Amino acid sequence: MTREVTAKLTPASLSTHAEETDHSVQLALLAAIVQSSDDAIVSKSLEGRILSWNGGAARMFGYEAEEVVGKPITIIIPPELQDEERRILEKLRRGERIDHFDTVRITKDGRRIEVSLTVSPVRNARGTIVGASKVARNVSERKRAEEALRASERLLTAEAQALTRLSELSTRLWRSRSLAEGLDEMLGAVIELLGADMGNIQLLNEDGSALRMVTQRGFAKDFVDFFAEVSAAEAGAGALRSPQRIIIEDIESADSCASYRDIARAAGYRALVASPLAGTDGAWLGVISTHFRSVCRPTTQELNRLELYLRHASDFIQRCKLDQVLRKSEEALREADRRKNEFLALLAHELRNPLAPIRYALATTKKAGRTSEQQRRAEEVIERQVTHMSRLLDDLLDISRITHGTLELKKSHIELTSVIGAAIETARPVIDSKHHQLSLDLPRQAVQIEADAVRLAQVFANLLINAGKYTDPGGQIELRARQEEHDVIITVRDSGIGIEPEMMPRLFKLFAQGGAPQGRKQDGLGVGLSLVRGLVALHGGTVEARSEGAGRGSEFTVRLPVGAPFAAASAGEADTAAVTSVSPLKVLVVDDSRDAADICATLLELSGHRVETAYSGRRALEVAEKFHPHIFLLDIGLPDIDGYQLARTIRSTAWGQSAVLVAITGWGQEEDRSRAAAVGFDHHLTKPVAPETLDALLRSLGGELRAPLQQAPQ
Repeated sequence: MTREVTAKLTPASLSTHAEETDHSVQLALLAAIVQSSDDAIVSKSLEGRILSWNGGAARMFGYEAEEVVGKPITIIIPPELQDEERRILEKLRRGERIDHFDTVRITKDGRRIEVSLTVSPVRNARGTIVGASKVARNVSERKRAEEALRASERLLTAEAQALTRLSELSTRLWRSRSLAEGLDEMLGAVIELLGADMGNIQLLNEDGSALRMVTQRGFAKDFVDFFAEVSAAEAGAGALRSPQRIIIEDIESADSCASYRDIARAAGYRALVASPLAGTDGAWLGVISTHFRSVCRPTTQELNRLELYLRHASDFIQRCKLDQVLRKSEEALREADRRKNEFLALLAHELRNPLAPIRYALATTKKAGRTSEQQRRAEEVIERQVTHMSRLLDDLLDISRITHGTLELKKSHIELTSVIGAAIETARPVIDSKHHQLSLDLPRQAVQIEADAVRLAQVFANLLINAGKYTDPGGQIELRARQEEHDVIITVRDSGIGIEPEMMPRLFKLFAQGGAPQGRKQDGLGVGLSLVRGLVALHGGTVEARSEGAGRGSEFTVRLPVGAPFAAASAGEADTAAVTSVSPLKVLVVDDSRDAADICATLLELSGHRVETAYSGRRALEVAEKFHPHIFLLDIGLPDIDGYQLARTIRSTAWGQSAVLVAITGWGQEEDRSRAAAVGFDHHLTKPVAPETLDALLRSLGGELRAPLQQAPQ
């Protein structure tokens, strides 16, 4: 009989088998995890020899397990860190654990990588430390990120500090009390922002013709003098007027700087940055240049901060320039107001002065027992003073016409000496009254010019009268004329009070008068020389003044173009120009000033005309309905119907269509003349009208009217 042996499976045996199976599975799972980990997991002996090497270690360090197992761990430690391994092994022997120790290791191909180590002691079943396990994680990317973050933080900190400084510099600039102080502050700030060694600022002058150096630091006098002023045209051809910033890292190697190398060497700079200064409207203000002793190129951040600062700098310059303009305007307004008040006071003075002798002369003519000589002298006084007042008003009107461009010259071919003769005749009373000696030096041959004879005589008369007034009695006045090629030059020189140097720039300005010397009153309105300049300019000429100072006389020189040669007038032409005889006319004088109307009527009656007067517009129409005048002398400013409306009404009647309407008014501007012509006036005369002017007008009209008085029905 065969004996059968059967294994008996008890619950205890089953449990033990299961535990062994589970432990094997766990070990296999743990091995798989270690092998597949991205971290390097290595075990080593207490002598530092590698016992195990997972896949993560192979991938991290480039060595396969069979290449390193049994070899010292120092094969992946840099030479300078070999001591580090000794200290780690000492800690392991003491049972210490090392957590997250950052260090550097070397790969098979020699690369250095940042790692974080965790090293733990390994014990056997009896608890004895027999080795170590090490987990190494590659933290190079993390380190780079951390370093980048730190670098970014440093950059941001530096930028914040730079912007704070930039803000401080801008604040300091805007606290400057003047443009000069601000420019100096500005240059210092730009030198600091770029770390430059020297610099300068050049601004465009007022007329835009040149760049002028306004401040500098670090340059010798020779350099400053050389670049003190550079023409804008020259700057426009080079880098200075470029709309872009110019950066020259090395002047010695830059081809564009060949012509400036000697200057740069002498000044001691090797590189430069030239930045344009432009306003918010794009207008070019100038350039700010910084210079470096060595080869240099500012960083992008430095240039960006410079750009921000220069915006403030340009705004500051524009604001200061605007403030200067405003201050000059305010000063000019105050000066104009002062001159206006002085002028009004002078005008009142000059117009009152003739009234006293006129009143005395009139009183003389009324006195019983006056002699014929006294009567004649009184009449001469009245005529002289009225002429003086008329001259003042005429000068003012002429200045106004010149200023507004409405004065028209009546040019013709004239001979120079005839004009000078007329001027001397006008100025003779002033010259003779002060017993001056007038000497003439005129060309022997006739000098022909194309000019307005009346206006040109006015120019020389004003200069002669001016010389007479401002020369002490018994003085010397010289009038010289000479021809030079295509110009004729007329000089009026006196031995008078002279002209102060500070007066010269405004001598020909309207209402300009120099301070009167002690003991001498100011005379005139200050319009004569302004009128001279305007009339000479209309003739295409120039006038200038010279004086060696107070008490040393004055000299005025007029330069005029010479006209083309012309033939003398024939006898027939002369006959045609002869004055025609007077034809008596019917004249209606309309003026709300009874004295003006009545005395005008008396003058016209004494010339043989038949005259009626009216002191209002309505009364004028009533008189005209019956009188049917040939000529109306109409004031414009009537109390009931103004002269313009009155002219329209007259022109609408049958008897008024062929009549001659003459406006006699104090309004003498071009627009006044145009308005008068538009409503039907034939002529326009400005008050006060000289009797000879009115007489000449009526004489010329006598032959033109269809029905002169002697043929008109009575």
